[in-house]
Parts: sequence; structure tokens; C-alpha cells
Amino acid sequence: MPKPLKAAKKDKSDDLFEAAPSKVRSTATPSRSTSRASDGEAGYTARDIEVLEGLEPVRRRPGMYIGGTDEKALHHLFAEVIDNSMDEALAGHATFIEVELSADGFLTVSDNGRGIPIDPHPKFPKKSALEVIMCTLHAGGKFDSKVYETSGGLHGVGVSVVNALSSVLEVEVARNQTLYRMTFERGHPKGKLENLGKVHNRRGTRVRFKPDTEIFGAKAAFKPQRLFKMARSKAYLFGGVEIRWVCDPELLRGIEGVPPEDKFHFPDGLKDYLAAAIHADTLVHPDIFSGKSGRTGSHGACEWAVAWTADADGFMSSYTNTIPTPDGGTHESGMRSALLRGLKDHAERAGLGKRAASITSEDVMVGAAVMLSVFVREPEFQGQTKDRLATAEAQRIVEQAVKDPFDHWLAANPTQANKLLEFVIERADERVRRRQEKEVARKTAVRKLRLPGKLADCTNTAAEGSELFIVEGDSAGGSAKQARDRATQAILPLRGKILNVASAGKDKLTANQQIADLMQALGCGTGAHYRAEDLRYSRIIIMTDADVDGAHIASLLITFFYRQMPRLIDEKHLYLAVPPLYRLSHGGKTFYARNDAHKDEILGKEFRANANVEISRFKGLGEMMPQQLKETTMDPKKRTLLRVVLLPDDREGTADSVERLMGAKAEPRFAFIQDKAEFASDELLDV
Repeated sequence: MPKPLKAAKKDKSDDLFEAAPSKVRSTATPSRSTSRASDGEAGYTARDIEVLEGLEPVRRRPGMYIGGTDEKALHHLFAEVIDNSMDEALAGHATFIEVELSADGFLTVSDNGRGIPIDPHPKFPKKSALEVIMCTLHAGGKFDSKVYETSGGLHGVGVSVVNALSSVLEVEVARNQTLYRMTFERGHPKGKLENLGKVHNRRGTRVRFKPDTEIFGAKAAFKPQRLFKMARSKAYLFGGVEIRWVCDPELLRGIEGVPPEDKFHFPDGLKDYLAAAIHADTLVHPDIFSGKSGRTGSHGACEWAVAWTADADGFMSSYTNTIPTPDGGTHESGMRSALLRGLKDHAERAGLGKRAASITSEDVMVGAAVMLSVFVREPEFQGQTKDRLATAEAQRIVEQAVKDPFDHWLAANPTQANKLLEFVIERADERVRRRQEKEVARKTAVRKLRLPGKLADCTNTAAEGSELFIVEGDSAGGSAKQARDRATQAILPLRGKILNVASAGKDKLTANQQIADLMQALGCGTGAHYRAEDLRYSRIIIMTDADVDGAHIASLLITFFYRQMPRLIDEKHLYLAVPPLYRLSHGGKTFYARNDAHKDEILGKEFRANANVEISRFKGLGEMMPQQLKETTMDPKKRTLLRVVLLPDDREGTADSVERLMGAKAEPRFAFIQDKAEFASDELLDV
């Protein structure tokens, strides 16, 4: 199975914490409560009050400034630095930004903007402005709109936080044909600002830094693929800037899709971005609705690109002053409102007003792929990491910018506009129908679903606590049906290997009986029609033989869920059972081993060296007695489950890997096998 789809072991128990009782010193005072208060007050004085100065608060509580110390937070350092360079570009002072990742772990971001001021600061005349900016929270040039009309940095903490959380940070500034440099360690200057002399044909700021392992851990390192995508997305957001990418080839070993050098420049901005994101999807309307209002980087400017996909889930990627806002906000509300109003107005013009009366923004956004970028002066975000925009004015800006162009776009293409309207009305009708047919009791739903005959359903009347085991073959299905807990565990046997949905067409997918049975059993629909509330089981457990064929069947099933029901994986419903491959017994003791390595471990740990241990290998689940299957693989108190998860920070890489290894073209798979042949061995057949 492709590497980005990985399994995480399920915890078998929760940790329990119990507070220890407080120790209270007895005294001779008549009042017990007064005694305790006196002792507490005596132990809590002014000496206990800490005052954190400079950048020490950042190092003590990094989560308050960058959201934590995990991989996402680590890469947020890069976002803070490149955002400063982007602000220079948006203000019209920089035309290129260069990002370079070195083998020694240092990341360098350079631009040809104005350069950080280096003259003495009026409030701190003994320090340069550069030192004040790098070492003082809430110091910067973005509080005054005269310097930057719009910017991603708002609170003056970004680059100083990067400085505080870097083991080494070096800043070079070229201003007035003179080069200056200053070096810091963990936020503290390692000397005065240096004048390095005259330079020609150079201007701007260069920041070179390395994350502090004391904060992020000994193995903390930037991921080239993540930096590459972040840098490319910035170029999409402002067509007037060129972003240059450089990475040491040593860091790219085993990483596909990331070149050692590249240049990003996208004159069509978000339209190019969206076209790249949906290149393989079938569109309801063949054209992308895109446009912009205002001058990019100025207050009130807005740029957008929208398309509707016929057979894929929709998404909205939004940005404020080039800062990603993954949690949405007021600008996204403005986009939804503009699209809804535009389609309803078109319905009135087309004489379909009554049919369109029930559509909502939810119906419009089903299948809608949206890129949105807005620029506002002094935006308000929820939290320092700026994940959600809270500026009320942004909703009005986007709604006014998008509504009229959308009306014109629909009017100019009446045939396609009507097709889009029909698509949205169908989504609305389906939503209303689902609400009307909502289950009152599970038994009613079971009768409506007309469940497949081979499904042995459980008696539990709720999805919560219910499990569906997808089992390889009728023989294994028979053992599983006898081994299960009938109250909570359902069994669906599948015959052989299911269809590879990554390489099959829509017609084959629709006609495949095994997939139809599986979809009927789950009851939640697929793709854009997936309904989490209708999923009939809280756990879907793939249970296949512990051999190569079993692994192949599991890979095909995971591919089906990834392509057709990705939300089911995201919402933690998909698991892999871990059946044993061996049974070891001697002297009344019996153990089960998952593979050869586990077998050797048990032999060395549980039996004497010269013991005549009886070792039997299971050819498949169907060979196991029901009681054996229950105690090794199905009993929640004894089994081990692996939860299937998607790597949250590499969705694009996951999609590429699935297409490459499971798609219709055999050449990429052949190349992968050749490339990885040196790692193959006979032992892998038993894993």
C-alpha cells in the first residue's frame, strides 16, 4: 500500500490519574481553616512572582506564539519569515524571494526589498532598529498603514519569535549599497551590528536560521516537500512575485516531486492554483469562474477562483494578506453568500425560482472547489497562528467583489449556468429527502437499505459501539460469524480481491457487486454524497489473511475507502485487524505470533532453549477455529487493531502515491518495484 497511508496502533487502555492528598501541617490555633490559610500565605510571597523579560516568554511557552512544538509549529517559523518578504513584495518593493534549505539544517529566506532599517531606534538609541525588531516582542513596521497598506504580520511578534526559537539566526541587510550583518543565539545578540562594507547590485533582507532542538526535539528538521509546497502557494497568491527554490540534493533522497532548484511565477494567480488542484476532476461547468477586484496588496482587494466538480468533494482554501486561514472565517462567509445569491438570482431569471427556493449555501458548496484571497488593513484573527479570520468587514468586501462578476459569468453562459443550477438543486433535493427519511430506529433503516444477503448484521440498534468486519472469503466469514459477539459485531465476507477503484472507470465501479454490497452495508454513500450521520458502524475493520494476498486485498480496500469515503478515514472509523500467522505450544502454554520476527521473539522469551515447541502456521483465517479467531483477533479485550490514518500535512503527496502505485498506468509501479527491489526479502512475505 502507498506509504502515505499509514496505520497507528490503537491504545488498549486509558491512563488514569489520581491526585495525591494534600499534606496539612497541624497547628495549635483553634480554627482549622484559618491555620491552612496562614500557612498558604506564608509560603506564597513576592519572591514567587516571576517577571519574564525580552523573548523569554516565547521560549517558556512557545505554544502561545506558534501553536505548539510539533512539525506544524516548526514549519510555522518558515511561514513567519517568508510572510515578511511577501509583505515587501505586496507593497511593491520586492520582485523576488529566494528560499534555500541546506544540508546542515539551516533555512534561508532572502528578498530584494527595502531591507530592515539598521539606524538607531529613537526609543532605544543604543540599539539598531534591526536589533529591536529581532529581540523585542511587538516591535515592527506594520502597526502603521503608512508603511504597509496591508500585511500578514500584525502584532510585531513573528520574526522575533523565530529568533527566540532558533539556536542560531543570522540577518544580513543590504541598504544604500552597504551590507550589514547581525547574529543571534536563542534570541540573544552575539555582538553588535557589523558593517561589512560596500556591495553593488544587492538590496533587501536575508534571514538564515536553524530551529532550536531544545524546543523542537533532537530530530527536528524541516521537510523539503512541505517547504516546497508552502513556497509555491505564496507565488500563486501574488502573480507579481517570483519565488526561487533551492534545496541541497542530499535532503531529497527518496523524495519524489521536489526538485533541487525551481522557480515559481504564476501570472494568473489563483486560477492557475485551482487548475492544478483539480486537473483530474470532472467539472460540472467546463470553465473556472475567476476574477479579482482592487490592486493586489491594497486594502479591500480580493481574488478568487471557483469550479464545481461532479464526482469529488468540494473544498475552500482561503488566505488573508497571503496568510492561509484553514479554519475559514468572515471572508469565506462572504464567498458563500455571494455564490448563493448569484445562483438564486439566476434561477429567478430562468423561471426556476420555485425549485431553487430551498437551496442553501451548503448545497452550493457541495462539490465547489474554491480558492479565495483577500487583503484587508489590520485584519483580526483568532489566535497568533492566524487560522481563522474574524474581521467583519471582510465578508462585505468579498460579497461585493464576487456578486456582480458571478452574475455576469452566469448570464454569459446560460446553458452551462442552467446545468450548474440543476446540479445544486439536486443537492438541495437530496438534502431535504435525507432529512425526511432520517432514521427513527435502526431496524427501520435496515429494512430500507435492503442489506446484502451475506451480511451477518449485529443486533445493536445504534452505530456507536457497532463493528463491521470485512472478511476475506466465505470460509473465514464462517469462522468469524461463530467467533463474533452478535450484539456488536457484524460480518461481511468478500469473495477474492475487490475491484481496484483507482484504475477502474465509473461504469465498472457501479456494476461491481462486491462494492455494491459493501456500500449497502455501510449505508453512508460515497464521494460528495457521503453522509457521516448515516454510517451504520463506528468501526470498519478489514480482516484478511496474514500473507501477501491478504495484504493486497487490504490495500485494495483501503484504496476504495480513500478514494470513495476519505471522511470515513479522517473521522477514525477504519481499522486493520492483526491476525496471527503462527501458533506455538509446549507444556500447556500456547502463544500466537504475528510474523517470523514475533515468533522468534516468543521462542526466545517464553520457552526454554531446548524445548520441543510445536509450531503450526495458519494458511488463512478460514483454518482457524472460531475460538482461536475470537481470542486472537476479534475479542476487544485481547486483540490489537491498527487504525488507518492519512498524513495530515501531505494530502497531495498521498494522492500522488495512490495514483502512482494503484492507478491505471503500470509504468510507475514497475519503476517503484525496480527502485525498491534492494529492500525486498523473503521475510517480507510473512509480514
